[in-house]
Amino acid sequence: MGFGVVILNILNISITVLYTSLSTAAQTAYASLASARRLEDVRSVAELPGSFSKKRVKGKEYWYYQTPDLTGKQIQIFLGCASDQLTKLINLHRSGNGTKVHLRQLTRQAIAAGCPSIVPSHAKIIERLADVGFFRAGGILVGTHVYMAYQNYLGIRWQSAAQTVDLDFAHAGRNVSVAIPSGVTMDVGSEIEALKMGFVPVKSLTTYVKSDEQDLQIDFVTCRHRGGDTPVLIKALNATMQPLKFMEFSMEAPIQVTLLAQRGPITVNAPPPEKYALHKLLVYGERPQKMRVKAAKDLAQAASLIDYLTKNDVELLSDTWGELISQGPGWRSRALEGLAALKDRYPTVDTSALVE
Repeated sequence: MGFGVVILNILNISITVLYTSLSTAAQTAYASLASARRLEDVRSVAELPGSFSKKRVKGKEYWYYQTPDLTGKQIQIFLGCASDQLTKLINLHRSGNGTKVHLRQLTRQAIAAGCPSIVPSHAKIIERLADVGFFRAGGILVGTHVYMAYQNYLGIRWQSAAQTVDLDFAHAGRNVSVAIPSGVTMDVGSEIEALKMGFVPVKSLTTYVKSDEQDLQIDFVTCRHRGGDTPVLIKALNATMQPLKFMEFSMEAPIQVTLLAQRGPITVNAPPPEKYALHKLLVYGERPQKMRVKAAKDLAQAASLIDYLTKNDVELLSDTWGELISQGPGWRSRALEGLAALKDRYPTVDTSALVE
């Protein structure tokens, strides 16, 4: 069968299995690692002079760390969506009871327990951008790497793991509120060059390809604006990004997920799973005929996540769908086109929460 599909014939009934649960040991190992990584993030930021603060953006609360830059101007470093876990980490740091955690060892233990990991070359790139502040400057990891990261985040394993040679990074620009403040700056091009992996820029500097491995590429995308498809310079990153239609939907209210690699854990900003899933339905109809393979992958990823969310948080899925189709007739039309294709390709996936 196709991507991510296993058919079990029981009493002549076909059941589509798109994911299985990770073992309790794997889920526990990931939870411990993610907490340790977040504590280290909080600690490294809080070593700067400043203070923690909480703000409400579009009805949701987020934690930041306020600190002066070299000119004395106050900047805000994004820590994440307010949660019991993050609040405990902040309080732990404030009390001075935090201890140094051997993150690499914890990561390898989690991988050994069955947690999915990413390949070393991809981890090196993501880690570099994370270390120099890409995600603190408002960057968001998108694409298949996020889909794969949802496995550990949700405590599951996709039945057929997606493979990708692309790394997709995004920034919302000024037109979309994503709760991540500006103020942290960097130079993306210089950092990619510093990797010394042979990446060279193409396509108006929105894509980097590896000179000796043409299939491996790094793409930078942003939300489409009045300039249409004209590449946009994101000044905070000194990076040129390709505008894409519907991107803003998946980029609001980002979450933090931890990627696992042998070199250690990497915390990144990512779209919430429910928005990622429904965004895939939106972009399905936007793919030209020559990109039908990618369109099929869009459907496969949407089906897997919708299947999981229907069984575990159907109200969230339904509310997010309602938000999507209320964006306007163009959005609704594309969403319904993707939904119809999903029903045709994955007829056993329950889509009753997606009311037409």
